[in-house]
Amino acid sequence: MTLPASFISLQFMIVAPFAAGWFLRRRFEHPADFTRKLILTNLMTVEPALVLWSTWGLSLDAGLAALPLAGLLLATVGWALGVPAARFLGLKGKRRTVFHITSSLANHGFTMGGFVCFMLMGERGLALAFIFTAYFMPFVFLVVFPYAGASRSEGAGVAGLVRDFARNPGNMPLYAILISAALHAAGIRRPDAAFPLGALIAVSMSVYYFTLGMSFRPGELRSTAREHACVALLKFALIPAITALCLCAIPLDPAVRAVIQVQAFMPAAVYSVISAVLYDLDAPFASGIFVVNTVAFLSLVLPAIFLFRDSLFPL
Repeated sequence: MTLPASFISLQFMIVAPFAAGWFLRRRFEHPADFTRKLILTNLMTVEPALVLWSTWGLSLDAGLAALPLAGLLLATVGWALGVPAARFLGLKGKRRTVFHITSSLANHGFTMGGFVCFMLMGERGLALAFIFTAYFMPFVFLVVFPYAGASRSEGAGVAGLVRDFARNPGNMPLYAILISAALHAAGIRRPDAAFPLGALIAVSMSVYYFTLGMSFRPGELRSTAREHACVALLKFALIPAITALCLCAIPLDPAVRAVIQVQAFMPAAVYSVISAVLYDLDAPFASGIFVVNTVAFLSLVLPAIFLFRDSLFPL
């Protein structure tokens, strides 16, 4: 299957489960409980296998180490901007937590950032984009999920938070990362064997976008217009501008520089919705931001990226 055909298939795996979740949510008496159980099941079975296999086989050249570091810095900058923005918007409690997470996480993977890098720079751009996303899983399971859980367990104390985090079955992918690191440290190479990576990715994506469809409430979009505008300002203006300023001061390979700048424009990530569902935050709010932010990117930002690509991403 060609890469464009693969991308079309991946987009179908996004739209079809999302539509199914949207149409079927009324059939469930307690849709929030069902989606939470579905996500937990995925995190305990499919996701650990994906994380272990992909991270065990990862080899990072020292010259490309700037890519995952840049990914981590982009997530940190988004978080740092999201905190005062949430205060300015007057957000409290669960909605404030969702806004912080949404401001930080972006769709850097193949379904958006990786594919844009491929369209602009070919296979080298796609390969560099995959290296860029190496930061994502450790950041999600070491920072985002503990933060989401802590916001739900206010007053539990440090010991209680650590205990709850260690016992959380949703942390299985994190343990897979630790096992992978131990295997790397021991010099044990990943076996050269067939692994159903594509099929497992399809299953995992379908689960997440199905739960996104079940959480989406279009009726709430109008009442949260200020929040949507603020997220768009962060994702599509402030973070790209800060990234461009920093890249001007750092000598990097032009292709590496271009990948980092492309990824700085990416919209909100579905993991912001997953964390909201999993930790009983404001899932409809997270889902609405994800949908509006993604539509804004596809209809406005992406065409501008391709129109001004020679000046934005010189190679």
